[in-house]
Amino acid sequence: MTSAPTDRELIQRLCEGDLAALGTLYDRYRLLSFHTALAITRDRQAAEDILQECFLKLNSYAPRIDISLPLEPWLYRVTVNLAYTWISRRARWITSLESVVDRLVAPARASAEYHVELSELQTVLQRAIDSLPPTQRMTVVLYYLNDLSLKEISYVLDCPVGTIKSRLHYGREQLKRQLQPYLKPRLEPTVSNGHSVTAGEEL
Repeated sequence: MTSAPTDRELIQRLCEGDLAALGTLYDRYRLLSFHTALAITRDRQAAEDILQECFLKLNSYAPRIDISLPLEPWLYRVTVNLAYTWISRRARWITSLESVVDRLVAPARASAEYHVELSELQTVLQRAIDSLPPTQRMTVVLYYLNDLSLKEISYVLDCPVGTIKSRLHYGREQLKRQLQPYLKPRLEPTVSNGHSVTAGEEL
């Protein structure tokens, strides 16, 4: 049984005009590109268009790609740039929020109220993300939704890791501040008759 060709081999074949290699790369990475574009644009048709354009660029730029490096970060960068261009043209930003909510409010997950209020939290967080500067929004999406490392985001957005850390810090703090009214009753104890209790508990 022959092993699957590596990305490096496929790019080399693509540079030689082998479009079958492009098809293999498409099958290998189409979901990565599509889901990233969809998470950013929240528009299925836009995500499909971005997916197609991303692999057209892969075909065009194959000779310039450094095959000593992983292909995945390059695809992330192209997808993000195309998605951001789409958003800029239309001034629209709606993103999938459940994963972000889960990670930002993880200490509250144990409470019964968490599941009841998740939809409301998603709505609040969506508005909070809308209010972030574009560079912070992009960083939050890549970090929380795509689980990219700071180094990977640095490559995708083409800026220093320190800048990414700063954007993530300020973006996360702003999101937490806007979520605080919804989390405070569950997370902060109150004092009654000298005993610490959680808000909402019966005394």
